[in-house]
Amino acid sequence: MQYKVSFLLQVLGHLLGTVVEFFGIWALFSRFSSIGTWTLSEVALFYGMVNISFACADALGRGFDSFGQIIKNGDFDRLLLRPRTTVLQILGTEFTLKRIGRFSQGFVVICWSLSTLHISISLQTLWLLATSFIGAVALFVGIVIVQATLTFWTIESLEIMNILTYGGVETAQYPFAIYSKWFQRFFTYLIPLACVSYFPLLAVLQKQDTFFVPLWFCYISPLAGILFLIITLQLWKLGERYYCSTGS
Repeated sequence: MQYKVSFLLQVLGHLLGTVVEFFGIWALFSRFSSIGTWTLSEVALFYGMVNISFACADALGRGFDSFGQIIKNGDFDRLLLRPRTTVLQILGTEFTLKRIGRFSQGFVVICWSLSTLHISISLQTLWLLATSFIGAVALFVGIVIVQATLTFWTIESLEIMNILTYGGVETAQYPFAIYSKWFQRFFTYLIPLACVSYFPLLAVLQKQDTFFVPLWFCYISPLAGILFLIITLQLWKLGERYYCSTGS
């Protein structure tokens, strides 16, 4: 915030970038009107939820995304000497508030979707949306922690993990029902992206019966994102044990 004009321009850049993304989805539906049984307003709900979740996760976990540089510079040695967990310290190394641009655009899309679909804001709907948001944030933070953990062995950050972060965002912008079965299984059982961004929103849209998903599962499936984060934190502790300083 020392450079307010720069900050505002970066926020505007993220906002316009995501507006262009959604314009691409709108153009697709303006040509084909629907994807299977899904309309633009329904897909907009998936789009908005995954984007506000990723915006928060990216803002919080940016320190892990640049962890490779910390390893190469030998700066991780200092973190080990401090009386706080290294996870907390790395979370605090960088907080990218400019992601508020993506968050704002996603939130507007969600409001438009709920209004267009005439979905009432009940306690059940609030629970599904809130748990979907929290679970997705936990999942994306967990993925960048896995990427950072692998750096203990590889030194260089593995850019292939962006398939699960940025690629995951692109994937979750559409209903998982349109993808192949093996793809759905991968993002349900191994990387539980569908659990946090698809199943709870099925219940919001009242389409769980159409895809033979139990309603009770839609209410608890976002917990998979929190469970995934807990597992990645244990993996992080394992990586710390094998850390060997690279010097500076």
